[in-house]
Amino acid sequence: MNSLDPTDLKILLELIKDPRIQIAELSDALGIARNTAQSRVRRMLRSGLLHDGGREIDLEAVGYDVVAFVTIEVNHRELDGVVGALRLIPQVLEVHEISGRGDVWCRVVATDTHNLQSALRSILRIKGVIRTETVLALHTHIQYRTEPLIGRLVEGAALAPGRPPHRARAAEPRTDAG
Repeated sequence: MNSLDPTDLKILLELIKDPRIQIAELSDALGIARNTAQSRVRRMLRSGLLHDGGREIDLEAVGYDVVAFVTIEVNHRELDGVVGALRLIPQVLEVHEISGRGDVWCRVVATDTHNLQSALRSILRIKGVIRTETVLALHTHIQYRTEPLIGRLVEGAALAPGRPPHRARAAEPRTDAG
């Protein structure tokens, strides 16, 4: 775990809450000097703790180096309650309603396997959860990214100026001659 003090952690929290916060606003919100806020943000950027302009955080660097993907089978009448309860578990980073096996998919992080087990037990205690299946991530080869998609839209716009970005077209009805 990186050596972050409480001020560093408060800076990270403020950046998460308001990704567009300016250094002056950050220093005011935390009651610290502007130079202190700026130097700490720069240090976290240089160390790789912060990515993409200071808004994307490397959770492994703050001690959450266990990543799991949890598929949850849910009693459908309880789906809204399950999602609401998952929102209250800090280790749950994202929740998706899915098709296929299971009903809900979550990305969960933990500090170690004991912390993961605690989070999984919390999930299993939620009213409406029938069962879970957990898969551990061993290594992340490609981090969440959007730059290639937006880059492709920019290239498409450059090739066809004046046209709106690419959108999927509805399938036209097919008529068979004959």
